[in-house]
Amino acid sequence: MTLDEQKVDAVPMATALEGSIAAASRAVLNYRKPDGHWVFELEADATIPAEYVLLRHYLAEPINAELEAKIGNYLRRIQNENGGWSLFYGHEFDMSASVKAYFALKMIGDSVDAPHMVRAREAMLSRGGAVKSNVFTRIMLAMFGVLTWRAVPMMPVEIMLLPRWFPFHLTKMSYWARTVIVPLLVLMHKKPLARNPLGVTVDELFVEDPKSIGMTPKAAHQSQTWFTGFAIIDAVLRVTDPFFPKKSRQRAIDKAVAFITERLNGVDGLGAIFPAMANTVMVYDLLGYPKDHPHYVLARQSVENLLVIKDDEAYCQPCVSPIWDTALTAHAMMEVGGEKEVESANVALDWLKPRQVLDVEGDWIEKRPGVRPGGWAFQYNNAHYPDLDDTAVVVMAMDRARGRGAGEKYDEAIARGREWLLGLQSKDGGWAAFDADNLEYYLNNIPFADHGALLDPPTEDVTARCVSMLAQLGETAATNPALARGIEYLRRTQLADGSWFGRWGVNYIYGTWSVLCALNAAGIAHDDPVIRKAADWLVAIQNADGGWGEDGNSYRLDYKGYERSESTASQTAWATLGLMAAGRVDDSATQRGMAYLIKMQNKDGLWTEPNYTGGGFPRVFYLRYHGYSKFFPLWALARYRNLRNTNSRFVGIGM
Repeated sequence: MTLDEQKVDAVPMATALEGSIAAASRAVLNYRKPDGHWVFELEADATIPAEYVLLRHYLAEPINAELEAKIGNYLRRIQNENGGWSLFYGHEFDMSASVKAYFALKMIGDSVDAPHMVRAREAMLSRGGAVKSNVFTRIMLAMFGVLTWRAVPMMPVEIMLLPRWFPFHLTKMSYWARTVIVPLLVLMHKKPLARNPLGVTVDELFVEDPKSIGMTPKAAHQSQTWFTGFAIIDAVLRVTDPFFPKKSRQRAIDKAVAFITERLNGVDGLGAIFPAMANTVMVYDLLGYPKDHPHYVLARQSVENLLVIKDDEAYCQPCVSPIWDTALTAHAMMEVGGEKEVESANVALDWLKPRQVLDVEGDWIEKRPGVRPGGWAFQYNNAHYPDLDDTAVVVMAMDRARGRGAGEKYDEAIARGREWLLGLQSKDGGWAAFDADNLEYYLNNIPFADHGALLDPPTEDVTARCVSMLAQLGETAATNPALARGIEYLRRTQLADGSWFGRWGVNYIYGTWSVLCALNAAGIAHDDPVIRKAADWLVAIQNADGGWGEDGNSYRLDYKGYERSESTASQTAWATLGLMAAGRVDDSATQRGMAYLIKMQNKDGLWTEPNYTGGGFPRVFYLRYHGYSKFFPLWALARYRNLRNTNSRFVGIGM
């Protein structure tokens, strides 16, 4: 192509780019809440809406036929052709999700002879039946009397009384495990039976007598040696459990209830996540709290607040993501840079500012005594559990606004966020999501931990965000040892193919984008082998249509390298943002990525994306952020335009 032809070709591309940015910006602005923040739907798999239905029947609440019908419509729609249910769009089958979805539909009133129920049952039985369910599903089945409690690992409530030095202690678990397990300890001790007024069970999902089923088998990620040792402890606990002193047992129950109540978090609920909230409701019910007791009312309302109810369907979210959505969308708006967009970002940041946690020493204080609070949570309120990822993204957005003339109004918030983030760096140089040095990997071998997500260790993506923030604030590796250690962590964790693991987004595309932004912000030269190799990897995995895609199968334990998946708008945005951070604005791969986004944009200015590109717990739980396909493509398109209009082609901010 001649130079003149390139100039002619650039004109329609520039016009299309501006039109695409304008359309997407208008659409995203229309999603603002009246007070200026953004919150998009956060969808998980079938388990959460199914558990919501089962919770109501466990409690024998009045049947809400209209709501249950809508949840039933949702569950039937997302059923796979093979009869089962999946953990994410395109995933083949998951036993636990299928058991819960089937149970909920049967509870709602679907006939076991209905074609979709027959297909579901056959799918499960052909794969060994519901005995293949995970621990959390087994606990639910035990509470409904389908299984006996012999099928569930022992978790004595006396765990609440263990000293901090003990190998199995609450401070050695992740925040999400802690908030789910504490109320669960009370439930597992008292072994309640669901009221279940309709008397619905699912014995037909087993190939053997459900009452004959014993302990859970070793999970794929677990060491046989460790698992055997813990299984022996489990067996001893079963024998000795009846002889535990009643006074100490009651003291443990009281301590668990005190833990829950202190962190009840208003109508946002314990930990602001569905499983912990639902367990809290069941604990208060089990302990005889009246339905009008303030704590019960708050706990029950927190669950209700997660519902998404539409004309024909309804589902329950695992949590909500307003801080995350608002901060990321504010970045996208500032990238667009128009008067309306910048003003919307400023209003959003003003909404975020008072939500900084400055007066609560959360559970993180156990491993970092003396560190002052200063983080932001993921949800509207979750003061005991702010996270590093949100904090870094909010601080970077505020710093961008400060550079655009916001003055000093964010200075204190930025300083406190920086201080807290530095205080939570782990000893290996990385940062985790919620805690520091949560590195007790042996705990993932206990029978209860068949999900393999009991811990919150440092990860490449969160570390990258923290490095990005420090670098954007003007820190350098030469002047800040914490930043230097963070950069070294990222260099050390790069994989042989050039990519990085993405813990909280799917997956290596997400991790690689995050780290490239961080290394660029930290001043690592674009021709450094670590950056060049990562950018080459992104170019190598681009799809023929110009986009990028990856699904949750990349988290499997026997991962051998990238496997192609259909292109998505959000992952294409991450890949192109990563390439631009690596200095490859004019690379044909970047240009093709932009063309893909423009081509796939809908008439409403947004993108269709049924894929789950958010991470929950690898191999167990995935998330579909409905906002990702809205603000990330807009962000990438606007950045591309901005860089093409400059001579430097350099991304001067952290992400």
